[in-house]
Amino acid sequence: MIVCVAEKPAVGEYIAKVLGAGQRKNGYFEGNGYQVTWTFGHLCALLDPQEYTDAWKGWNLSSLPMIPQRFQIKVFGDEGVHKQFNVIKSLIDQADEVINCGDAGQEGELIQRWVYQKAGCRCPVKRLWVSSLTEEAIREGFAQLKDQSDYQHLYEAGLMRAIGDWLLGMNATRAYTIRYAKGTGKDRQVLSVGRVQTPTLALVVKRQAEIENFVPRTYWELKTRYRDTLFTAQLPAEEGEYAINSPEQGEALVDSIKDLPLEITGVEKKKGTEYAPKLYDLTSLQVDCNKKFSFSADQTLKLIQSLYEKRVTTYPRVDTTYLSDDIYPKVPTTLAGIKDYFPQVTPLLGAKLPKSKRVFDNKKVTDHHAIIPTGMRPEGLTADEKKVYDLVALHFIAAFYPDCQVSNTTVTARAGEVDFRVNGREVLVPGWRTVFDDKDDKEENNSEEENSKGLPAFVKGESGPHEPLLKEKTTTPPKYYTEATLLRAMETAGKTVENDELREAMKENGIGRPSTRAAIIEKLYQRKYIQKQGKSLRATEVGIDLIHTIISPLLKSAELTGLWEKKLREIERGDYTAQQFLDELKEMTSGVVRDVKTNKAGMLCPVCRQGHVIRGNTRYGCSRWREGCTYAEPF
Repeated sequence: MIVCVAEKPAVGEYIAKVLGAGQRKNGYFEGNGYQVTWTFGHLCALLDPQEYTDAWKGWNLSSLPMIPQRFQIKVFGDEGVHKQFNVIKSLIDQADEVINCGDAGQEGELIQRWVYQKAGCRCPVKRLWVSSLTEEAIREGFAQLKDQSDYQHLYEAGLMRAIGDWLLGMNATRAYTIRYAKGTGKDRQVLSVGRVQTPTLALVVKRQAEIENFVPRTYWELKTRYRDTLFTAQLPAEEGEYAINSPEQGEALVDSIKDLPLEITGVEKKKGTEYAPKLYDLTSLQVDCNKKFSFSADQTLKLIQSLYEKRVTTYPRVDTTYLSDDIYPKVPTTLAGIKDYFPQVTPLLGAKLPKSKRVFDNKKVTDHHAIIPTGMRPEGLTADEKKVYDLVALHFIAAFYPDCQVSNTTVTARAGEVDFRVNGREVLVPGWRTVFDDKDDKEENNSEEENSKGLPAFVKGESGPHEPLLKEKTTTPPKYYTEATLLRAMETAGKTVENDELREAMKENGIGRPSTRAAIIEKLYQRKYIQKQGKSLRATEVGIDLIHTIISPLLKSAELTGLWEKKLREIERGDYTAQQFLDELKEMTSGVVRDVKTNKAGMLCPVCRQGHVIRGNTRYGCSRWREGCTYAEPF
């Protein structure tokens, strides 16, 4: 008998239907030589510290660092989880072959491998790897099953991620809680520290401090109106300064040119091309859904996961915006499948579709391609699912429309000794823009200085009267993070990157993975380290105190965490060994604990548990020594 193990009951039921396993049993389907069962996501987890040894039951600095000689797993969950695991184990015990039908990604691989290990699987294991759950994709996948060993590096990367999170999370959380947390016993506040959550929190805290410490500055801009067009003066300024720093300086400039004609000194027109928005990876979809619909990252992930399980979109936990070449021949069929829902498809039917490198690039696709519609009829969707589905579908349709052709005009002028400039932009051929109704999609490339309706027909050498004016401006602080901008910051390890191509290149060094970033943000909410005010994310006092307490740069640095993420990807590709990474993990964990142990200043007093340890000339003491606390300890 061949046993297939899916990641969720609904997916297992559909795979069983495709395979002809129609007899429903207790916890599985059977028929046609197959038994199809399922997990409930994470059925297994690493043991907790106290399950390795009694020495780790209590929270004591002397017991840190906790580094198991061998990491072990357990079945993790309620009675229903244990019952389903026993079903899987009994089927595997009798199986001739097991087929891993879990989600085709690093997390999905780890979930399944742990179940097989705990179940004592001894028979051969094959891997089903599909990017969508349509009947066609599943049949193709079963016709091209691969041996489990082909995905060993993927499993090792997932295992090292889990072990890394355990080592740093368990040890750092205990170390910082013991040293610095308020309260005692059950009332002691736990300071949760994590490999990804802490640098993410640090980003929010740092941005908040920049805003709170920002000192606004007033400056002035010189503009002039000519033929109903507003030109901006091009004035030199020293680095860090503004061209006009006082109203008197500005008024003097106005007086010097107001009676002189403005002469057009140049008219330069350039035709340009604007490309359709890129297809979606998970992060960019979460960003757009937060901007357009105020969906949280976690909400968007759940919605797109549901659309995947309803077979109307492809695998969602991806970090590429490209398609592989083998998808191109299938595009007409996919478009035809959704034509009744999107009239924008009609002009593409029967036409030769473009094959752009901005869309199709095998080098930019590894395990999965960008999120696209499958071509299945999108029926039975909730209102929120439809919003997400429409975004995915419209971006896919737009990718096969002609480019948008624009005319970019720069007009320069001069009055006296002052040069002016204005930019204009006019859409000549809308192309892909006709796919979208949303103004944000159409005008996203416009800058504040551009006139999107075009400019009057200026001629070089013309001149005439103009109306100079001063505009008072005030510098503004950076904006608070929203979930959208925080996701982007996580993707680029805290660097502000607007360019799509550069952002794509930086993904390897991002913190977290597309599939885990939403959960990290949710953890920060749950632990009350951050909160929402409107769309803005604000760090709470607890969150700010935690970041100020942490002394290890490793735990707070998005860049360092991003480098660690890069090594996990290298393990996945086979360019770096899991053992090398594990050795580094152990060394880093020991260093974090050592830093805390040797830095007593600032920790809660071990005697009164109310004051904090302060450093004197020769010894440590308690900040409450005037109140009678007797704690004293030499260096």
